[in-house]
Amino acid sequence: MMLPETAALPPHRHPWYAHLYVQVLIAIALGVAVGHLYPQAGAALKPLGDGFIKLVKMIIAPVIFLTIVTGIAGMRDLARVGRVAAKAFGYFLFFSTLALIVGLIVANVMRPGAGLNIDPATLDAGAVSGYAAKAHETSLVGFLLSVIPDTLVSALTDGNILQVLFVAILFGIALTLIGDRGARVVSVLEDISIAVFKLVSILMKAAPVGAFGAMAFTIATYGVGTLANLAGLVATFYLTSLLFVLVVLGLVGWLCGFSIFKLIAYLKAELLLVLGTSSSEAALPALIEKMERAGAPKSIVGLVVPAGYSFNLDGTNIYMTLAALFIAQATNIDLTLGQQLLLLGVAMLSSKGAAGVTGAGFVTLAATLSIVPTVPVAGMALILGVDRFMSECRSLTNFVGNAVATLVVARWEGMLDKEQLAAALAGKLPPVEDLPTGEVAP
Repeated sequence: MMLPETAALPPHRHPWYAHLYVQVLIAIALGVAVGHLYPQAGAALKPLGDGFIKLVKMIIAPVIFLTIVTGIAGMRDLARVGRVAAKAFGYFLFFSTLALIVGLIVANVMRPGAGLNIDPATLDAGAVSGYAAKAHETSLVGFLLSVIPDTLVSALTDGNILQVLFVAILFGIALTLIGDRGARVVSVLEDISIAVFKLVSILMKAAPVGAFGAMAFTIATYGVGTLANLAGLVATFYLTSLLFVLVVLGLVGWLCGFSIFKLIAYLKAELLLVLGTSSSEAALPALIEKMERAGAPKSIVGLVVPAGYSFNLDGTNIYMTLAALFIAQATNIDLTLGQQLLLLGVAMLSSKGAAGVTGAGFVTLAATLSIVPTVPVAGMALILGVDRFMSECRSLTNFVGNAVATLVVARWEGMLDKEQLAAALAGKLPPVEDLPTGEVAP
């Protein structure tokens, strides 16, 4: 869809308090205050956060399905679809592996678990038994089979992102192969997508309420004081993730002609939403819309973003190797270079096996440790209390990583509108709510 001329739109400046990112930021601050000062009331606000995330998950499947189907069918070139998918997965594999290596190096240099001298026999294995059991259920073969839904329709009702992706790709290819009849269906789906994205913008108005409830519950339940016990690990993880985003992804962005700082500023509302809800899924529909507005074509956005949510988990991968070595150091277990490389290899596989699982970071860590018996799975009890705080950082890093991946793949394909990207990152595009009726984000 062509970008409306900005000059043709009447100037419309919203007051500062009307911007979503300001409202979410205020909601997060209030949530922290309520959770800390009134923990009982804060814990009772959990349904607000849960309810908002359920609202967003309700709309994720239709958004992904419509975006992918209309994008692939509109492309009318199956060879290009395959090429885009190959480039995206090549990118995912390289940077996911790099994130694992970065976590491994930082853990060896900073040694956040050294000196704790924990006796593995004293750890409460029961505290993490549920995660370990779920990890055993998510083998690589089981994961591959789970991508295939029971029925064509159940892919849209079960909420499994990969199943939606699988069905949407097949349906988009089918529409491409039937020619003009398929074009008529695509036209109808494009009209439906306008209504669906308008629904997304309506649901996003509840984001501050969801962020408030989720943050109040987190602080009330786990307490800010919990961070003090394992401050070294939490600080190391946040710093490592920040450096990965600013240095590694920043370099990638610079090579592709955009600034990582401007991209973060462009996505500030979505990042604050991820921070407040501790879920990157909460901002998935908005990320798809924002990437299209930034000049990436719908066909590429529809493939890269949903696939990246399962396969391009930079923050989760950093966490896995860093946390695994932290447990080893805390329990005075010295891992040889060979054992660490084995840990790295297993983590590469297990991170794909548990893709799409709720609490994937903790589950993938359990899967990795259960296969590498040198480090006790019971050691996960050491970080259980602060995992919620690290989950927010994982989600933020994963989110930024997928935004960068989308722009990079679009650039590789020569389909990135550089002028529109520059306008978006400079804040010169009209707000979505100011677009004429019937328009979707360009």
